[in-house]
Amino acid sequence: MKRYLTMTALAAVAATGIGYWMSQNASTPNLPALVGAAQAAEGHEVVEMTLGNPDAKVQVIEYASFTCGHCSNFEKTVFQEIRKNYIDTDKISFTFRDVYFDRPGLWASMVARCDPMRYFGVQHLLMDDISSWASGEPAQIADNLRKIGRQAGLTDEKVDACLQDADMAQTLYQWWEANSEEHDINATPSFIINGEKYSNMNYADFSKLLDEKLAE
Repeated sequence: MKRYLTMTALAAVAATGIGYWMSQNASTPNLPALVGAAQAAEGHEVVEMTLGNPDAKVQVIEYASFTCGHCSNFEKTVFQEIRKNYIDTDKISFTFRDVYFDRPGLWASMVARCDPMRYFGVQHLLMDDISSWASGEPAQIADNLRKIGRQAGLTDEKVDACLQDADMAQTLYQWWEANSEEHDINATPSFIINGEKYSNMNYADFSKLLDEKLAE
């Protein structure tokens, strides 16, 4: 389980040195900085990534970071069973909301959101082996993200354009900040199920909780 930085600290961490790092390596896109309180850029909006029945009785929101090991484990084990037994059968609505603890997590989100129709495919690739893409200097991480983008059918040019979209980065950060405040998100993965917050669970506990909510 991963604790989050304060919003001010995260903004400072995200801003520090990015412009310099990027200017030193021509193969690295100009990854955006976040400075101070983020403001949504005009004309940009965040698409909610939702699977299942949007009108279902049980509404689940998962808050997860692309650089969170526990989130990766949940994706590879618990989520696959939930998807098969509850999402694909339209019993529940399941929304995935990104959490930005660090720069690589934000950059990964920007690549995943390059094409909303490919989001969950990119998400699966990112979560499958975090260590294969999230470590190293920004130039290496950017190159790793290009490789994942290619696996998902995105061109390098498309990935670079998404990574350089500073306005979208600001919009995403403001969205995450508002979500964190609304639902008191201080660790990942966290879940909001019909308005109530829950911490990480195994499949047996998660399915029991979903069945109880469905029976209410």
